[in-house]
Amino acid sequence: MSGQPEVDQVEEIKLTLPALVDYARVARLAVTGLASRMGFSYDEIEDLRIAVGELCSVLLDGTGDRLVFRCTLGAGSLEVEASREPVGPALAINELTRQILLAVVDEADFDLDLARVRVTKRRQD
Repeated sequence: MSGQPEVDQVEEIKLTLPALVDYARVARLAVTGLASRMGFSYDEIEDLRIAVGELCSVLLDGTGDRLVFRCTLGAGSLEVEASREPVGPALAINELTRQILLAVVDEADFDLDLARVRVTKRRQD
């Protein structure tokens, strides 16, 4: 057994953290640990670390009590959905943040009104 999900097996991990800058490190560590477990390369893991850092910087705007990260592990892909609870005001994502995210992940979906961002990184075999 390799410890990686089978093709039609999907795992989901949910992490809820206080909406404080000090906890962004925990989110980065959790997501990169999952990516490592899935066999992502060092560069792919670094891309995810950057992406989670950007997600935290967008979500940590002084509103909301907690950040919620839902990580879905698929066959060769890791999807991270990050949101702020309670939702509060719409997210403001500047063009630089958008460009950084699109450069380091395969997909990025922004739901500004619901204060939610979803990114997907696929493992390059």
